[in-house]
Amino acid sequence: MLKKWLSYIVPINIKTEKSHWSKTLEVTWANGELVLDSAHTNYSYGSLQRILRIGLLKIGFERIAQMNHILVLGVAGGSVIKTLVREVGYSNKITGVEIDANVIAIAKAYFELDTIPNFDLILDDAFEFVLKTKEQYDLIIIDIFQDTKMPNFLFEAFFVNRILELLVPKGLILFNTMCLTEADNNRNKSYLELLDLTVVQVQTIPRVEAHNEVIIIEKLGNHATT
Repeated sequence: MLKKWLSYIVPINIKTEKSHWSKTLEVTWANGELVLDSAHTNYSYGSLQRILRIGLLKIGFERIAQMNHILVLGVAGGSVIKTLVREVGYSNKITGVEIDANVIAIAKAYFELDTIPNFDLILDDAFEFVLKTKEQYDLIIIDIFQDTKMPNFLFEAFFVNRILELLVPKGLILFNTMCLTEADNNRNKSYLELLDLTVVQVQTIPRVEAHNEVIIIEKLGNHATT
């Protein structure tokens, strides 16, 4: 408790460990709450939680609360899971996919992620998971980073179309992206140009927390994707 109160004055690190995927993982008390960071960016709670909350608010908490199954690709410490359960009031099924076993261990030990009801946490590569799954989802949250880098496959047509196939009609994608360079801006622009606006409706929320762009994609009606 003392560390929590002292963290309003100065951040207090309580755990640091190496990660194959993220190089360094740090659990820190900051401004009275535990946060999970990589070497150069926030992974869970803190600014990341605020970014994803803005996207969820844009979709609408009431709408989300009525959904049946949500998929989260990139769980980290699970801040968006707790936002869904505690703030949105969502009580149906959540499936989370996380590639980093170190992150999963931290999420359970420090953020009590294994106490969330109706939450299934899977250790897997997001790309491999979406190829295998037979489920359909009302909302797919994509929040995949390796420190400040985002895997290229997230922005490729094959992955985009596969994700759309996994959505129910009127289902949504909430995609958190990081734009640190002009190349990142161009990457996002090219990504948006991949989307067929006869099949989807797109909203963007640029420059959330300075360096993030949130992309919201809604699958229209019963249109199939190719």
